[in-house]
Amino acid sequence: MIADPLGATLLGDARCRFLVWAPKVESVAVRLLNDDRCVPLDPLGSGYRQSIVDGVGVGDRYRFVLGGDRELPDPASRRQPDGVHGPSAVDDPESFPWTDTAWTGRRLRDVVVYEIHVGAFTPEGTFDAAADRLDDLVELGITAVELMPVAAFPGERNWGYDGVFPYAVQETYGGPRGLRRFVDACHARGLSVVIDVVNNHLGPEGNVLDAYGPYFTDRHRNPWGAAIDVDGPGSDAVRRYFIGAAEMWVRAFHVDALRIDAVHSIVDRSPAPFLAELSQRMEDLASDLRRPLLLFGETDRRDERVVAPRDRGGLGMDARWSNDLHHALHALLTGERSGYYAGLGSVADLATALEDGSSGERVVVFSQNHDQVGNRARGDRLSGLTDLEGLKLAAATVVLSPFVPLLFMGEEYGETAPFPYFLSLSDAGLAEMVRRGRRAGFASVGWGGEVPDPQDERTYRTARLRRSLAGSEPHRSLRALYRELLRLRREVPALARLRPEEAHLRPEETSRTLAIRRLAPQGSAMLLLAFRDAPVELVQPFSGHWRRILDTADARWAGPGPPSTVVADSDPGPLRLAPRSAVLFVEEPA
Repeated sequence: MIADPLGATLLGDARCRFLVWAPKVESVAVRLLNDDRCVPLDPLGSGYRQSIVDGVGVGDRYRFVLGGDRELPDPASRRQPDGVHGPSAVDDPESFPWTDTAWTGRRLRDVVVYEIHVGAFTPEGTFDAAADRLDDLVELGITAVELMPVAAFPGERNWGYDGVFPYAVQETYGGPRGLRRFVDACHARGLSVVIDVVNNHLGPEGNVLDAYGPYFTDRHRNPWGAAIDVDGPGSDAVRRYFIGAAEMWVRAFHVDALRIDAVHSIVDRSPAPFLAELSQRMEDLASDLRRPLLLFGETDRRDERVVAPRDRGGLGMDARWSNDLHHALHALLTGERSGYYAGLGSVADLATALEDGSSGERVVVFSQNHDQVGNRARGDRLSGLTDLEGLKLAAATVVLSPFVPLLFMGEEYGETAPFPYFLSLSDAGLAEMVRRGRRAGFASVGWGGEVPDPQDERTYRTARLRRSLAGSEPHRSLRALYRELLRLRREVPALARLRPEEAHLRPEETSRTLAIRRLAPQGSAMLLLAFRDAPVELVQPFSGHWRRILDTADARWAGPGPPSTVVADSDPGPLRLAPRSAVLFVEEPA
């Protein structure tokens, strides 16, 4: 197997190595557009071709010429400055003035994820503008920023899951240099950076991989496009291509973690799975760089194999994204019972989600994320589906759970802007197919009303955050509550221990309450969650002497106030909870 990186790599003295895997064609040359040179690439075996060319510098544009007459961008292009249909350009990661040499990364148990879409996070929609907002996230208590996919996609706006150049950074966001500035700024503030990576399919417009080699297979099916072939004959080069892209994010951009999209859709029947190979490579890189590197697998299943060790037949990933808590919590708060939420709606369902068998730091949970908001017909957030007390209840449930919490941009202050699906394809036929597909999909779920046109720029503009809301009530109080919850999660020993097996849960359907006791040598914590629309009285669920330290019904958090919980002197004493509230206690010595 060829060890050098694919694509264009500057070697110094204005020399550049061009390396491509192209077993489908008889010849490959590189056409340098700056001086209109055409240089043949020499075969290296196994479909690889290479040439080292003099007189090439940063930013020089080029295309590969396949079979003598077909010119296409480099499948491992590091830059597409004129869009996905234009030529590729040479990038030089070594020339960036990094300032993060002292950065040592973050351990998984210290991670609090904040997911953003670069284009919708600020009015400017760029990495630089996003970097200007990082201090707000640090003050909130965030420790890791997750970027929805930034690999080059067609047009100027897209969720990112239609990317077609896994090695290139979207130019409208600021390109590779803009991303490096963003990562450097994050590390300067103690923030890790997570990149969302799509290894299960590529978008339909601008995708050139099939012209070069057998990257795709019809042996497996994928709901979003042709399936990537990671287990067929000759798939070693395909794996090498995607693992090389993962390594690039770490080495060339200093990112700290990768979230692999929809790992359940990467069909792999090989004895040595692609994702296990990827996790091994991340471990090797972490050892080389002497800092933690994390690999997250997003799946719609409670699949322990994702995080199980490789020597026990697992994939060896660090954590998995879990939808279970979201689904159970959403059904309780909104009353929805269709689609994802069919058969849910009891407090026992939420308790089951909180009893996930994985170690707590192996599971990422949320009340909102891009999927659960954007894959609704109109992209409506939880703020449009429940009241303030419901939002506070959701915040306490997620942040104080024994798992790694994720917040979706703007949820901390109750953002009201929707997050509908959007893109900007130049192929009108493809755009119409997307429109019809989404309308049909939502009709089958039973969500009525007009589905926003993903191709319409106005749909994208509605998704931009209305950050001015954060300064007005009740949004200001909600943000303050999130900040306090994250502080308590850090500082209360029982909450900082991410061990679901040490959490004792008592669901009570009649009162629609869930009591959770979290254990620690320094003392326990007790969280009471009330989902009824009326006050609740119940017997103290766990014996002991408890001191209340937070009540979401308190006027401090724009609640109805005064504090809703009364603990009698007797043990166990009666408790009175306000409607739709969360109350946190810590245990005190008798």
